[in-house]
Amino acid sequence: MSEVPDNLSYTKEHEWVNLQDDGSAKVGITDHAQDALSDVVFVELPDIGSEFSKGDSMAVAESVKAASDIYAPVSGKIVSVNTKLEESPELINESPYDFGWMVVIEPTEKLENLLDSDSYREIID
Repeated sequence: MSEVPDNLSYTKEHEWVNLQDDGSAKVGITDHAQDALSDVVFVELPDIGSEFSKGDSMAVAESVKAASDIYAPVSGKIVSVNTKLEESPELINESPYDFGWMVVIEPTEKLENLLDSDSYREIID
């Protein structure tokens, strides 16, 4: 059974969102998503300063099975990327909610229509 922390918000596309104290949003893929991908071998992250609309493809995770788009859960600007993933993409598999985060977005809108942990569990069960 996939780990679904209660303190995060989620998308139907299997991204997680952690609202930071400064209003930014840390984003990664869920335990369920990394398990479905299998062994992640490469991650293509966006450039800092890139802007995305909610639902845009903003990154790609490639595994031994397939490549998967990672979608922006909110409109905004990328203010940080997890450069450790360039050298160690397996961090996504080992620690999707901690060391395997992907980007930090400075939202240009309210974080709306995200799922709470119970709603996300219903989707993946």
